[in-house]
Amino acid sequence: MEGPESSSGASSSAVADWSLVFWTLCSVLLPVLITLWCSFQRSRRQLLMRDIFRKSKHDWHYTDLFGQPSYCCVCAQHILQGAFCPCCGLRVSEGCLKKADQRFLCKEIMMRSDGGAPSAMPHHWIRGNVPLCSCCKVCKQQCGTQPKLCDYRCVWCQYTVHDDCMVDHLKTEKCTFGEFRDLIIPPYYLSTINQMRKDKRTSYEKVVPYSRKHWMPVIVLANTRSGNNMGETLLGEFKILLNPVQVFDLSKITPAKALQLCTLLPCNTVRVLVCGGDGTVGWVLDAIDEMRIKGQERYIPQVAILPLGTGNDLSNTLGWGAGYAGEVPVEQILRNVMEADGIKLDRWKVQVTNKGYYNLRKPKVFTMNNYFSIGPDALMALNFHAHREKTPSLFSSRIINKAVYFFYGTKDCLVQECKDLNKKIELELDGERIDLPDLEGIIVLNIGYWGAGCRLWEGTGDEPYPLARHDDGLLEVVGVHGSFHCAQIQMKLANPLRLGQAHTVRLILKSSKMPMQVDGEPWAQGPCTVTITHKTRALMLYPSGEQTDDEASSVSEQDHVREQTDEDV
Repeated sequence: MEGPESSSGASSSAVADWSLVFWTLCSVLLPVLITLWCSFQRSRRQLLMRDIFRKSKHDWHYTDLFGQPSYCCVCAQHILQGAFCPCCGLRVSEGCLKKADQRFLCKEIMMRSDGGAPSAMPHHWIRGNVPLCSCCKVCKQQCGTQPKLCDYRCVWCQYTVHDDCMVDHLKTEKCTFGEFRDLIIPPYYLSTINQMRKDKRTSYEKVVPYSRKHWMPVIVLANTRSGNNMGETLLGEFKILLNPVQVFDLSKITPAKALQLCTLLPCNTVRVLVCGGDGTVGWVLDAIDEMRIKGQERYIPQVAILPLGTGNDLSNTLGWGAGYAGEVPVEQILRNVMEADGIKLDRWKVQVTNKGYYNLRKPKVFTMNNYFSIGPDALMALNFHAHREKTPSLFSSRIINKAVYFFYGTKDCLVQECKDLNKKIELELDGERIDLPDLEGIIVLNIGYWGAGCRLWEGTGDEPYPLARHDDGLLEVVGVHGSFHCAQIQMKLANPLRLGQAHTVRLILKSSKMPMQVDGEPWAQGPCTVTITHKTRALMLYPSGEQTDDEASSVSEQDHVREQTDEDV
């Protein structure tokens, strides 16, 4: 009699079990399926965006979060994420990207004309997302204050105008290119020069703005991999203010190719702004030397520096500062470049010849702008370089980079791998052999600063020594006792061992393998002869109204001499 009841109970229990299994599977699989579907849709949207990016004349970039309140230029809705063009300043939502690409024109880097060579062009107005604290050209009141898509900005002259102040004559008015007209290459200029070259005409002087008296076009070369990784942001800001054809990313094009633009511009007027570390500056100066070899000497530009590297000793010496972290607006940087004065920088040839009777290798040849060293600081640079090659993603900050240098310097204080260097090396200054005291390192200086901001030759400044200059054809040679001595010098607690000044320096490494470096590029070197001779002089710029480091030192030395004279009197 209990059979039917027990069977029905068993079946209901089985149903309950299967129901539990079903809902358990649903709770597990449903989130997985939703995640996969969302991932598929996102990948599909990314492919569509990449296709639009590739075919577009805009330089589209995608961001997950805009840095300031932004509105879509198509639907006028407030957006947190979307695409933007760093050249013309357009900002759009992901869904409006295709419409924006078809509806709005980007900055034209070259403007073709059927009616001869134009000398002017109309404004190129873009509505909305005007810069903060910008003023209307017409009524002089602040623009962009309303929480919506409003007001206009010209992508060339950077003038802003209220919606209510925009009248018909402004839409057809000729653009003056604004404050930086003397730095901008107009879009009609390059097309005109290109056509004249095809016609084998060389009378460029008649082309405006070639004929303008104060035109000094600037070329921006930015290394996006330098120091604190600000290069990408700076590229976009310079493209907004200048013609995008003037702005180059050195991770995508070499300086030698970028500098060929100089041959289309007036002779002896071009200025180059290098955004990067001292290594990037050296790379650009090497490309300029190649221009000399090609017979393009009249097109050689003057070089300014925006320091993005870790040490930035060359930039510091020339008055451009010890490091840039965004504290100065890009507009002010361009003003500094426009007003900068010229100065020369000695460049030196470093030849390393390996020793040995059967050595058939060619000597290694380097170009030195800053300094050459053998010993503890070269060892720190070598360890740092090896670590960065293994894990480059970790070295994206100046603070991290300097912390790693500090770690290896502390390690060398304990190990002393470069001990008794004076017994392993001979030093000659202008052919005269120098007796070396006990030391672990020798540093040959071309500029005033060393080790990320240390005045090495002057030391603590309590002893009168000839001033170090970067344009006198002389090298300063100093010795250090070790890593701890280097740290003491940087803290101005000790002086270096000043070995002398010379026009030619020769070092002979007699035995063992020692670390060496030229301008931060280290290597381990066996027995060899190192010869340093003058190579050429580079045309550099330093900020107007600012003293270079050498000039400041010269003034302080003169003041010191006057004080001593007054005391004697």
